[in-house]
Amino acid sequence: MLFADRADAGQRLAEALRPLAASDPVVLGLPRGGVPVAFRVARELGAALDVIVVRKLGVPYHPELGFGAIGEGGVRVISEDIVRRGRVSQEDVAAVERAEEAELLRRARAFRGDRPRIQLAGRTVIVVDDGIATGATALAACKVARAQGAARVVLAVPVASPDAAERLRGQVDELVCLSKPYGFSAVGEWYRDFGQTPDEEVVSLLARAAAPEAPRTPVEVAVEAGGVILPGELTETGEGGAVVVFAHGSGSSRHSPRNRSVAAALNRAGLGTLLFDLLTPAEEADRANVFDIATLAGRLVDATDWVQRRSPVPVGVFGASTGAAAALRAAAAVGTERGAGIGAVVSRGGRPDLAGDCLGDVRAPTLLIVGGDDTRVLDLNREAQAQLHCENRLDVVAGATHLFEEPGALDRVAELAREWFTGHLVARSI
Repeated sequence: MLFADRADAGQRLAEALRPLAASDPVVLGLPRGGVPVAFRVARELGAALDVIVVRKLGVPYHPELGFGAIGEGGVRVISEDIVRRGRVSQEDVAAVERAEEAELLRRARAFRGDRPRIQLAGRTVIVVDDGIATGATALAACKVARAQGAARVVLAVPVASPDAAERLRGQVDELVCLSKPYGFSAVGEWYRDFGQTPDEEVVSLLARAAAPEAPRTPVEVAVEAGGVILPGELTETGEGGAVVVFAHGSGSSRHSPRNRSVAAALNRAGLGTLLFDLLTPAEEADRANVFDIATLAGRLVDATDWVQRRSPVPVGVFGASTGAAAALRAAAAVGTERGAGIGAVVSRGGRPDLAGDCLGDVRAPTLLIVGGDDTRVLDLNREAQAQLHCENRLDVVAGATHLFEEPGALDRVAELAREWFTGHLVARSI
């Protein structure tokens, strides 16, 4: 596996770590090269980011042999066995600690400035580096994190030597490593761009992660679709770099509280959203128009074109009920090349069966979300899934009915949608 750069490595690593997002983890980057990787991981998981500064304590006259490590907050991890075998006196231990502590404090202050260190007590901690050759520093960081109170320590790296990965696996609660190539000789050979990470970049990334993102206010827009003007609300994309268009179901509109709740969750993840009415007030008066899937799909195609004329970003569609059928029919009608067409579809309590025989033409990755107690619609989704030839998945929210009104049910829908869109739109836009 070859990575373009550290940002690309972080993006791919985040996908493997996504199941940990629900545990509200803290991501710790090892300076310097591990911080750009950790920054991307933290952004994708919606997690806090900090730097973990450790200093190895080397045996005097044999400094490459470490007898321990120190971290912030007075944490020290000492191998009494190496101290004994290396015949390191307590005076030598104290002298090495004093020298390394001064450097540790200097580096921590340089990287973090006046911001306090994030407390790890009781938290899941993900220690991230850009790769592992021997693993000595990464192991020291994991031990320091544990000593600082972390309840669970996960070591995550894009690439590592097979031997080092095997040694470290038993030292942490979980090791996540994307590639363990045989013939490994250096981390840098697995990156196209492995330039040095200057201190200034570390400082900048930590500051960006600490600063709250400015809220993005939706603006009222007029969407030209199907020869008519349809009112909508557009929230511009943040760092997510993609927009999700919402297709509401029968009897609903851009004011649907369920869709607005999901849209807010996507906005917090950096995704833009467009909620708009698929029909004019006069058209809504005729109930038959609500089930005119061909017309609704055509307007969705026009709406995605409208979004991309404003900004050439990847576009996904979130459809509910009949809107899901329109989303799938629209996806079958357009290309899915980068920056064009519909790049991903999520259906909430949808009626994909109403999309007809075009399901086999859908190429956009499709996620079907159905309530476990919505048995009739669940059967329809299973039948429709069998006709899909694209990447797809059916997720059942246990105990949920058609409108996902049960406690926590809609939150689960939002979480699944966020993961699907960030994984299939954002990752491909980088």
